[in-house]
Formats: sequence, structure tokens, C-alpha cells
Amino acid sequence: MLVFPRNKREGEKVCQALASRYRPSLEIYRKEKDLDRDPDKDPNKNKDPQDRSPFERLKEFDLVIAVMAVGIVVRLLCNTLEDKWTETPVVAVDSSLRCAVPVVGGHHGANDLALHLAEEMNMYPAITTATDSAGKPSLEGTAEQLGAKLVNRECSKEVNLAFLQEDVDVPILRLKGPKVVIVDDDVAVLKSRGGVVVGLGTRRGVTSQEVIDAITTALRSVGKTPGEIRVMATAWIKHDERGIEEAAENLDREVIYLDEHVLNSQTTTTPSRASDLGLIGVAEPAAMALSTRLLMPKRIYGRVTVALGE
Repeated sequence: MLVFPRNKREGEKVCQALASRYRPSLEIYRKEKDLDRDPDKDPNKNKDPQDRSPFERLKEFDLVIAVMAVGIVVRLLCNTLEDKWTETPVVAVDSSLRCAVPVVGGHHGANDLALHLAEEMNMYPAITTATDSAGKPSLEGTAEQLGAKLVNRECSKEVNLAFLQEDVDVPILRLKGPKVVIVDDDVAVLKSRGGVVVGLGTRRGVTSQEVIDAITTALRSVGKTPGEIRVMATAWIKHDERGIEEAAENLDREVIYLDEHVLNSQTTTTPSRASDLGLIGVAEPAAMALSTRLLMPKRIYGRVTVALGE
């Protein structure tokens, strides 16, 4: 959290609002009078670190909030920007604490930070990234949901344009090796960061507590904990099942809804009643689709079916 001395109180308020999710620290920037000076012509630039742009230390932090006008933030950032994939996300907040503006790194944490401030402090999240503004998914967001790392970053522009312009539902396909794969420039390759994939099937109207209890019991049976969950997965037909969504929110994890093609392309180990719906299963193929191996075949816990992969 970066503020001028006159905005220290506002910075403290924002830090308090961030404490439930982040680990904020407050830094005072005391060189407001030097903002109009060209840093390349500053004779003291190599003598006193306080004379430099505070954003030169960005890499020391995961995220930065500056209680400053957007114009000031832009001027301070100009000489520090190099690569959007490595730059620290920055959000500008006005001194009246009414608006949070992601300046850089929208898809890399700044948008989420602005939305958190909107929720906690009723700020307006001035999100300008095209996909988010249009209510569309993004490649970076999809990778985050899957707990995966984007391997070929050069594809991001074309994939995000497809999300934005073509209203596409991007199929999530997992290729299990060893294989050699040749992809076009508009195909994103994601590599899993590891963790447990929870495949879910539920009866209609299931509660979030039923889902959480079933997941916790299943994880305990294989020596895992909820903190080791990478992602939760189920069938697209469960998209309106509030109990699953609420359970995911409580566990602070994403839910991926897989389509019929992805589910039916798996090879399951146990039969399923989902065959009545034209599916080979739900929980087990969902877990298999996003993992390398099946950690636990499907088990039924009351109105919830769980399978685990990793």
C-alpha cells in the first residue's frame, strides 16, 4: 500500500479492508514534490533511493495499491514497465476511497483486488480489460481456475480475442502422455501446478454443507486435506446447483463445469446412473479429465458422489 503522508489515514483504512484476504503493509511516499521531475535527469537518482520512483521496487510485492490519482501512478510506472507477465499488478485508488482502478496486471491479480475493495469498501471497480468488461472469460482466468500455468504466452492475444468476439465455450481437453503435440498459434497449452482435483456429482437440491462434508470425508480417506484441493469439477448440467457453488466459495476454490464431450472421452472404472443422461459418469470422469491419475474412484456420500484425481 503506497500513499502520500496526507493520505496515511486512508491507507490504513484500506489495509484493514485487505487484511481478511491479503497481508498488506503501508508505505509512505514522501517525494510528491518531485513527481514532475524527469527521473533520468535527477542528479541524486543514484544517491538516495527515496528520490526514485517507488515502483522500481515493485518486484518485492505481489500486488500494489497506490492511493493516488491514476495520472500520478502512470507517470511513476512509465519507466518500470517491461513485460505484462512479470510486472506486479497495480491498482490506483482515489483519496476519497470511492474508486479502484486496475492500472496494470488486470488479469494477473489487479482486477480481483479491485473487486475485493468493491466488496469490502463499496468502491467502484473500474475494470477496463476487454473480456471482463464484456462479462466474458479470459485465458488467464481460465488458467487460474484450473490451477495451471500457461506455457505458450504468445497465444494469449488470439485466445482472448476469441473469448471476446466469438462467444466461444472453450473445450478443456487433457492429453495424457507420453505424446508429441503440435498446436496452432491460437491454442493455449496449460501445465498443471499439482494438487487434488475433486470430481463431484450431486442430487438435485443438495446443500453446501452436504458437499463440504462429502469432500472432507473423501479427502481424509486418502490422507489429503481441503487445503490441497487444486480445483473442483463437475458436469455442465450442474451449473445451477447452488450447493456446489456455495461449497466452492466456502473452500475458496473454483468449480469447472465440463461438457459432454470431455466427460465421455474419459475411461471410467465404475458404472454410473448418469448413463440415463447419455454420460458415462459425472464425478469420476470430471476428476479424470483434469488430473494425471485417479486418486480415488467415485464414492457415494448420501446425496453427493466424490472422485479424486491428482
